[in-house]
Amino acid sequence: MVNLFTYGSLMCSDIMFKVAGCQVESSQAVLHNFFRSKMQGREYPGIVEQPKSQVTGVLYGNLSPEALQRLDAFEGQMYQRREVEVMTKERGITMAMTYVIKPRYRDQLTGEAWDFRYFLAFGKKKFEKTYFGFQQA
Repeated sequence: MVNLFTYGSLMCSDIMFKVAGCQVESSQAVLHNFFRSKMQGREYPGIVEQPKSQVTGVLYGNLSPEALQRLDAFEGQMYQRREVEVMTKERGITMAMTYVIKPRYRDQLTGEAWDFRYFLAFGKKKFEKTYFGFQQA
Protein backbone atom coordinates (compact mmCIF):
# COMPACT_ATOMS: atom_id res chain seq x y z
CA MET A 1 0.00 0.00 0.00
CA VAL A 2 1.20 3.48 -0.91
CA ASN A 3 0.70 7.02 0.41
CA LEU A 4 0.04 9.76 -2.15
CA PHE A 5 0.55 13.50 -1.71
CA THR A 6 -1.83 15.53 -3.88
CA TYR A 7 -1.65 19.25 -4.51
CA GLY A 8 -4.20 20.07 -7.23
CA SER A 9 -7.54 18.73 -8.41
CA LEU A 10 -7.05 15.49 -6.45
CA MET A 11 -7.22 17.47 -3.21
CA CYS A 12 -11.00 17.36 -3.82
CA SER A 13 -12.21 14.14 -2.19
CA ASP A 14 -14.96 13.66 -4.80
CA ILE A 15 -12.47 13.85 -7.67
CA MET A 16 -10.04 11.57 -5.84
CA PHE A 17 -12.83 9.03 -5.24
CA LYS A 18 -13.81 9.02 -8.92
CA VAL A 19 -10.22 8.70 -10.14
CA ALA A 20 -8.91 6.19 -7.57
CA GLY A 21 -12.12 4.16 -7.54
CA CYS A 22 -12.14 3.89 -3.76
CA GLN A 23 -12.46 5.91 -0.58
CA VAL A 24 -9.15 6.42 1.23
CA GLU A 25 -8.09 8.08 4.46
CA SER A 26 -6.71 11.60 4.13
CA SER A 27 -4.95 14.32 6.11
CA GLN A 28 -3.47 17.74 5.46
CA ALA A 29 0.21 17.73 4.53
CA VAL A 30 3.05 20.01 3.43
CA LEU A 31 5.74 19.27 0.86
CA HIS A 32 8.89 21.35 1.35
CA ASN A 33 11.27 22.56 -1.36
CA PHE A 34 8.71 22.37 -4.18
CA PHE A 35 6.71 25.07 -5.96
CA ARG A 36 3.14 24.67 -7.30
CA SER A 37 2.58 26.57 -10.53
CA LYS A 38 -0.35 27.20 -12.82
CA MET A 39 -0.19 25.36 -16.12
CA GLN A 40 -0.72 27.26 -19.37
CA GLY A 41 -4.37 27.01 -20.44
CA ARG A 42 -5.29 24.42 -17.82
CA GLU A 43 -7.20 24.38 -14.55
CA TYR A 44 -4.76 22.08 -12.75
CA PRO A 45 -1.20 22.79 -11.51
CA GLY A 46 2.19 21.18 -11.68
CA ILE A 47 5.03 21.10 -9.17
CA VAL A 48 8.78 21.40 -9.54
CA GLU A 49 11.63 21.39 -7.05
CA GLN A 50 12.40 24.84 -5.70
CA PRO A 51 14.41 25.40 -2.51
CA LYS A 52 12.74 27.30 0.33
CA SER A 53 9.25 26.87 -1.19
CA GLN A 54 6.44 24.69 0.08
CA VAL A 55 3.22 23.20 -1.20
CA THR A 56 0.20 22.48 0.97
CA GLY A 57 -1.91 19.53 -0.02
CA VAL A 58 -3.69 16.35 0.97
CA LEU A 59 -2.02 13.07 1.86
CA TYR A 60 -4.04 9.97 1.01
CA GLY A 61 -2.96 6.80 2.77
CA ASN A 62 -2.84 3.13 1.89
CA LEU A 63 -3.66 3.25 -1.82
CA SER A 64 -3.94 -0.13 -3.51
CA PRO A 65 -1.92 -1.01 -6.63
CA GLU A 66 -5.15 -0.78 -8.64
CA ALA A 67 -5.88 2.74 -7.37
CA LEU A 68 -2.31 3.79 -8.15
CA GLN A 69 -2.62 2.42 -11.68
CA ARG A 70 -5.80 4.47 -12.20
CA LEU A 71 -4.02 7.57 -10.85
CA ASP A 72 -1.05 7.03 -13.18
CA ALA A 73 -3.44 6.94 -16.15
CA PHE A 74 -5.24 10.06 -14.88
CA GLU A 75 -2.00 12.03 -14.51
CA GLY A 76 -0.84 11.15 -18.01
CA GLN A 77 2.46 11.62 -19.79
CA MET A 78 3.41 15.08 -18.44
CA TYR A 79 3.92 13.85 -14.89
CA GLN A 80 6.27 11.36 -13.27
CA ARG A 81 5.46 9.67 -9.99
CA ARG A 82 8.21 9.96 -7.44
CA GLU A 83 8.79 9.47 -3.74
CA VAL A 84 8.99 12.52 -1.47
CA GLU A 85 8.92 13.37 2.24
CA VAL A 86 5.84 15.23 3.45
CA MET A 87 5.00 16.64 6.86
CA THR A 88 1.69 16.00 8.62
CA LYS A 89 0.51 17.02 12.08
CA GLU A 90 -0.62 13.48 12.83
CA ARG A 91 2.41 11.49 11.62
CA GLY A 92 5.26 13.98 11.32
CA ILE A 93 7.54 13.25 8.37
CA THR A 94 6.04 10.59 6.12
CA MET A 95 7.14 9.09 2.82
CA ALA A 96 4.67 9.45 -0.04
CA MET A 97 4.47 9.37 -3.79
CA THR A 98 3.54 12.51 -5.74
CA TYR A 99 3.35 13.54 -9.37
CA VAL A 100 6.04 15.98 -10.55
CA ILE A 101 6.17 17.67 -13.97
CA LYS A 102 8.68 15.93 -16.24
CA PRO A 103 11.55 18.21 -17.31
CA ARG A 104 10.47 18.26 -20.96
CA TYR A 105 7.07 19.73 -19.98
CA ARG A 106 8.29 22.45 -17.61
CA ASP A 107 7.72 25.05 -20.33
CA GLN A 108 4.00 24.47 -19.71
CA LEU A 109 4.31 26.05 -16.24
CA THR A 110 3.48 29.76 -16.01
CA GLY A 111 5.54 30.44 -12.88
CA GLU A 112 2.44 31.88 -11.17
CA ALA A 113 1.29 30.23 -7.95
CA TRP A 114 -1.81 28.02 -8.33
CA ASP A 115 -4.54 28.67 -5.77
CA PHE A 116 -6.83 25.88 -4.53
CA ARG A 117 -9.59 28.27 -3.37
CA TYR A 118 -9.67 29.85 -6.82
CA PHE A 119 -9.88 26.37 -8.37
CA LEU A 120 -12.86 25.49 -6.16
CA ALA A 121 -14.65 28.74 -6.98
CA PHE A 122 -13.91 29.04 -10.69
CA GLY A 123 -12.04 26.07 -12.14
CA LYS A 124 -13.44 22.85 -10.72
CA LYS A 125 -16.63 22.68 -12.80
CA LYS A 126 -14.71 23.48 -15.99
CA PHE A 127 -12.10 20.86 -15.10
CA GLU A 128 -14.74 18.19 -14.52
CA LYS A 129 -16.40 18.97 -17.86
CA THR A 130 -13.32 19.30 -20.03
CA TYR A 131 -10.37 17.31 -18.72
CA PHE A 132 -10.18 14.13 -20.77
CA GLY A 133 -8.24 12.21 -18.12
CA PHE A 134 -10.98 12.86 -15.59
CA GLN A 135 -13.66 11.66 -18.01
CA GLN A 136 -11.78 8.39 -18.51
CA ALA A 137 -11.31 7.67 -14.80
